[in-house]
Amino acid sequence: MMGRDDIPVVVGGDDGISDSGTIHPNVGGYFPLIDQGMATFGGCRYRQAIPLEGGGRLDVNTNFGIRRGFLPQGHRRYIPLQQPTVQQVMIDTISAGPTTVILIGAHTNFAIFLMTNPHLKRNVEHMYIMGGGVRSKNPTGCCPKNATTSCTPEQCGDHGNLFTSYSTNPNAEFNIFGDPFAAYQVFHSGIPITLVPLDATNTIPINEKFFYEFKRHQSTYEAQYCFKSLKIARDTWFNDQFYTSYFMWDSFTSGVAISSMRNDKKGEFGNDFAELEYMNITVITSNKPYDVHDGSNPLFDGRTNPKFGLQKGGVHSGHVQTGIKDSFCHVKGSNKGRCEDGYTKEVSGPEAAHIRVATKAKLNVDKNSPLDREFFKSFLEALNVQENSGRFDFKAQFPFYGEILYRPNFKHKNIGRPVIVDMDMSPGDLISLIYLLKAPIEAIDVKGILVSGNGWANVASIDIIYDILHMMGRDDIPVGHGNTTALGTPSYGCDYVSIIPQGSGGLIDSDTLYGLARSLPRSPRRYTAENSVKHGAPRNTDHPELRQPLAFEVWHSIKEQLDPSEKITILTNGPLTNLANIVLSDRDASSLIEKVYVVGGHIRDENDSKGNVFTVPSNRYAEFNMFLDPLAAKTILESSLDIALIPLSSQRRAASFPSILEALMHADHTPESSFVHHLLLLLHDLQLKHRLYRHMVNLNLPNCQSNVRGVS
Repeated sequence: MMGRDDIPVVVGGDDGISDSGTIHPNVGGYFPLIDQGMATFGGCRYRQAIPLEGGGRLDVNTNFGIRRGFLPQGHRRYIPLQQPTVQQVMIDTISAGPTTVILIGAHTNFAIFLMTNPHLKRNVEHMYIMGGGVRSKNPTGCCPKNATTSCTPEQCGDHGNLFTSYSTNPNAEFNIFGDPFAAYQVFHSGIPITLVPLDATNTIPINEKFFYEFKRHQSTYEAQYCFKSLKIARDTWFNDQFYTSYFMWDSFTSGVAISSMRNDKKGEFGNDFAELEYMNITVITSNKPYDVHDGSNPLFDGRTNPKFGLQKGGVHSGHVQTGIKDSFCHVKGSNKGRCEDGYTKEVSGPEAAHIRVATKAKLNVDKNSPLDREFFKSFLEALNVQENSGRFDFKAQFPFYGEILYRPNFKHKNIGRPVIVDMDMSPGDLISLIYLLKAPIEAIDVKGILVSGNGWANVASIDIIYDILHMMGRDDIPVGHGNTTALGTPSYGCDYVSIIPQGSGGLIDSDTLYGLARSLPRSPRRYTAENSVKHGAPRNTDHPELRQPLAFEVWHSIKEQLDPSEKITILTNGPLTNLANIVLSDRDASSLIEKVYVVGGHIRDENDSKGNVFTVPSNRYAEFNMFLDPLAAKTILESSLDIALIPLSSQRRAASFPSILEALMHADHTPESSFVHHLLLLLHDLQLKHRLYRHMVNLNLPNCQSNVRGVS
């Protein structure tokens, strides 16, 4: 959109850090340094503080659904094994000459760069960091001045902003908490730093006057996109305190950086947008007492010599917060915890790093302006200036694109058995969906699709399903998203799903359909954060009718449409979380379900064949779909449902890549067959070329679907 296709966009890398502390060349930054091993799968010690669904990663991954509806389609896209890695691009960029670095997330990637390329530190002129809280006092969660005595303060006055974890850690800010040990390496690197902590960002909330001035000034595509993003964030805010709780975090940091770079070049210390002062700061990475080995700290626990050559009994050797509910961090009788992991704390002595800190946003010098902060004025001017403005949005790029929904007319057809497809959006699932949609409506009537958010793709990938349905002319089929965690596990956590790689051969490929998702036609339907009071939201958004339905709601809607004599067949191609929730929540469900076809499970045979959970070698017999939610699997298999199980042995006897590719090559060509052929060719090529794709022996290709289509 901005005409800057020259700028490299990088992500990840599949190398790791050995147990001895050797950092391999292309570590992907998927995990904090303390937990990074030699693979891209693992736990979520710090990341679990970020909610998975509304207001969290689902909305960030889709930008509340606005991204696909507004941004144009670029030519560049993710391609497996061809995406430049973070470390490669940082080395190339910083090696070329003096560089300024702006960090507005966790510090993992840059810390790895500094630890492996100390000779290149001299080329980093300055770092601007958004994050931390030094002397800050959180204004959110405070009782209003006119509050009743029943109001209980929450985060009010905390140094940090971990709204999911202040009962264990009231001191940390999200960016630094994402990897405290990495942030420590960055802060103590000796490179000049300007920190823009919560101290400063708390003084520049998005107030009502700024919001309405922004609404009036949208003369460029980028201004329109930014305002839409801000508006949906406001409209979906969890309470009525948006204007005192939502701040200019990253954008304000960028403004401070631009102003400082401009003034530093002139030899001036000041900043146009923020008040600055020097402080002595460190990043807390563990909690006192030090040198106590309680199993929380893999840098020290069970080691004769600490990892990375760290000092025994030093500041990194204490208890490390294990999660947002860590009992060590609780203070009996208090709702405020004692842990300080990720706290940017003022200290003296050898642990102190001398850092320039933004302490406050400057007031607008124009007292007659409705904008009360100097940066507000600059921000709106920059977004609306015509120089370097955006070239087009999606509609301007494709002026003949119409948001047309294709709904077939089956009025004069004899409709087949009603079927619900429950999947986790692996590539095999999507191929199976296309296969089902090709079946005559007289054989199978796909009534709805349920999506598991705790399987082989992030729930934001639901947009791929909408695009496939659009391609197949089936925009009539509802899609519901299910739970993002396994049955009986915490809603903030990653139990079981942590075994799925995040790098190559894992989520990065499933979420992008191995780079092919962008070649699908763009459906008018997509995930949106639109919501309504009717469904429990605090207010209606502009288009509540576009709200993304939940899996149980889709089930209930289909159930209500059934004729009295009809029953539903369910096909499951992922963890059984959605189906278990339906059975447990709807007492009529079992009587309405005729049969369930389950792809999953492994039954030991005379050859003592192994399961397929390759990331957990200690578990020799598990199969992924069952392992991803064992309690849900137990609930379904012990229920009264009529179940046809398609276990691993049956899947392994199904057609292999070569035979399927051969058949597709000689079949009649349709857009969907060409797409499937392209996808399978890519998967087969990756499987042959790289060890990270060897696990793709079978892809749950049409197994249960063949069974259903074969039953009259």
